[in-house]
Amino acid sequence: MVENNDKFEQTFQIDSPEIEVGLLGTQDKFVGLIEQGMDVEINPFGENLKVLGKEEDVKLTVDVFHALINLLNQGIRIHSTDIVSAMKMAHRGTLEYFADLYSETIIKDRRGRAIRVKNFGQRQYVNAMKHNDITFGIGPAGTGKTYLAVAMAVAALKRGEVERIILTRPAVEAGESLGFLPGDLREKVDPYLRPIYDALNDIFGADHTQRLIDRGIIEIAPLAYMRGRTLDGAFVILDEAQNTTNAQMKMFLTRLGFGSKMVVNGDISQIDLPRGSRSGLVSAQRILQNIKSIKFVTFSAEDVVRHPVVARIITAYETQTAKRLAEKDKREEEKKEEEK
Repeated sequence: MVENNDKFEQTFQIDSPEIEVGLLGTQDKFVGLIEQGMDVEINPFGENLKVLGKEEDVKLTVDVFHALINLLNQGIRIHSTDIVSAMKMAHRGTLEYFADLYSETIIKDRRGRAIRVKNFGQRQYVNAMKHNDITFGIGPAGTGKTYLAVAMAVAALKRGEVERIILTRPAVEAGESLGFLPGDLREKVDPYLRPIYDALNDIFGADHTQRLIDRGIIEIAPLAYMRGRTLDGAFVILDEAQNTTNAQMKMFLTRLGFGSKMVVNGDISQIDLPRGSRSGLVSAQRILQNIKSIKFVTFSAEDVVRHPVVARIITAYETQTAKRLAEKDKREEEKKEEEK
């Protein structure tokens, strides 16, 4: 350990070339990710890693290395999402619980890779789905809401707990008009359901997913198709729920049948409803908060398991939104004072 121009340097030794590749990725592809996430500089020299930065950051980075190597020694292959999770837990002071996230596998994907939770928020979310009839996952994109819900649905189907999976979302345009898109209704709506298809294809493979859709075991449809139905023996996922109206949300939730589970996901900072329309997700959060067998799990930018810059972008936008709302409240208070 040496100090260099007000910067702290520590050398971290790696036991084997296999561990080095597992930790840093092929051609050191994870190095940049770790440097950005931990605010350090990493220079690999054979079996030694030189870590340079502020003393606290360097020591946290070494702690992250130890936590990740612990996984590698258990035969767990590391991906960028695992590294992001370890770095976030290090910053939160919860790195000692990192290994606990890998104690349970939800299901294995088509390549045989284990799908597991990546942080405490995801663990709460998965536990909520296990123990409640209706689970709400509310938070920004990149927190794994849709992917984990689909993984839990597939796991329930494979265990015989449900007979089918129903996946839906409201066909609300995000600044574009469905009417100008080519094709019939399904072709117009399919792009809006793409994240759901991607999750299914990752777990089952595209061909197997299509066969299950053809047999009616998996149904993917716009929210309007749920009206008038009772969904027994199904794992039902409503995605992009922030774009439902109050009437649509009530309609959807009252479709719950015997032996079924529902998961409702959305991001209340991304509402695309026409001006003046109230989001059914926002209302449900207020109306259903204390009802038994309904659980709300809220994610934040800290739960994002994408590139570290994505979390910073989300935080910046959230800060700007909070500032704008505070200014609006202040103007309204000033207006009330003037009216008095």
